[in-house]
Amino acid sequence: MIFSLALRNISRNRTNNAIIIMLIAVICFFFFMGNSVIEKSNMSLYQAFITSITGDVVVQKRGDVTMNLFGANTPVIEDFFVVPVFPFYDEVMEIIRAEKDVGGITSQVSGRAFLDLRGVRSPALLSGVDTETYFSMFPGIILEEGGILHNGESGAMITKDRALKVQNQTGQYPKIGDPLLFSSGGAYGFKIREVPLVGIFSYKNPGLFMNEIVIVDPQTVRALNSIQVASADNVELNEEEIKILTADIDDIFNMDSFAQTSVTDGFSADFLQAWLSQSANDNDAVVSGGDWNFIIVNLNDNVNADSFIALLNRKIAPFGVVAVDWRTSAGVSTILLLLLQVLFNAGIFLVCIAGAISAINILLISVFRRTREIGTLRAIGASNFYVSSLVLCENITLSVIAGAAGIIAGGMFINWINSLSYKIPNELVASLLGGDVLNLIFIPQVAFVSFLLAVALGIIVSIYPIHVTLKIRPIEAVRQG
Repeated sequence: MIFSLALRNISRNRTNNAIIIMLIAVICFFFFMGNSVIEKSNMSLYQAFITSITGDVVVQKRGDVTMNLFGANTPVIEDFFVVPVFPFYDEVMEIIRAEKDVGGITSQVSGRAFLDLRGVRSPALLSGVDTETYFSMFPGIILEEGGILHNGESGAMITKDRALKVQNQTGQYPKIGDPLLFSSGGAYGFKIREVPLVGIFSYKNPGLFMNEIVIVDPQTVRALNSIQVASADNVELNEEEIKILTADIDDIFNMDSFAQTSVTDGFSADFLQAWLSQSANDNDAVVSGGDWNFIIVNLNDNVNADSFIALLNRKIAPFGVVAVDWRTSAGVSTILLLLLQVLFNAGIFLVCIAGAISAINILLISVFRRTREIGTLRAIGASNFYVSSLVLCENITLSVIAGAAGIIAGGMFINWINSLSYKIPNELVASLLGGDVLNLIFIPQVAFVSFLLAVALGIIVSIYPIHVTLKIRPIEAVRQG
């Protein structure tokens, strides 16, 4: 009875109701489209990082700032930040291995350096990995040429994107076995290491900055990092290092410095190259299970990462380390995307307030025009509950129609955008959306939340008009004839 009467009243006030439907539908449409794009970006980044570099959980040393896998998540200090060595590595590893929800574990030591390949010099993010476990954990790493690093092997792997950039600048595509020259510097000097190119790989779901990553044997990364560690406070240099830092430039390149090497033709580029290659295998940082920066963990299927992190943090807190999720360890880009989602929905909230005020004004006008009808209902014995239910039923019906219209319009808009096969010109946006061609998807969860938003708006805008409606007395109907 109430529903049929509500439909009749809606049909009698088509103009005002159409405006209300349009207001709520537009809000629902923008909420649906905006969150669909952001959620698509979230899904793309999740797949890119989880399957390629971060896993589900990353354990790192606790500090004043949160870290990603290659530095600080605070851009102001990122260039001056040194990733700390993982404390109590063996003890924490034992705790993690004992967890039944863990599907895989690996370790990483990170660094930054300049890479010289075929004369092309560019910055690189160094990922020194535990080769026995790393590649089995990340199915998103696809080998294009050569092979993967093996335990105890000195070498590096570059991305196909970096190889193509070298080809564009030199006209020559890098070959397996080419020498890669890494150099890193700090306040007290520099280090240079040369290793062979072992393999060229790509990421199944390439994400932000991932093409800058170079997978290197951990010993090389530790050697390059030692100069950065030396820039910290309380530095202790051995006798040979002090001699090098204080020596005259001519003395450094004096042939006596290379007395252990049999050179008869004098100093040459070939001799220096051979010496750099040999130095990669020196005793710069002999380790036995420590000197890692991160422990990366993959969880079994259907395990909630947040719950696992909370449980693990209670167990590892005494060791000065903390477990974080994939978003934190992926870096600033994913955190900014989350912030963007919050800001977008805050803007939608303000739009909802403006739309609700407009809808309330329209509904109040409708109530005043129906004073005679409502007064008559009250005169024949309609209770407050019946009258308020009638008004609420009308407005919820309008909001349901508006919500459905907004979602249908959003779905049609997504299909239209996809049919254009629009090529994204910006590399950053392309990586966020998971490809060079703009391809949006219909996400049922976002559609459901959008529909709930429309219904919620219908209920909210009904509160004050219902309050005004209940103040109408039967005498008002008599006065209006």
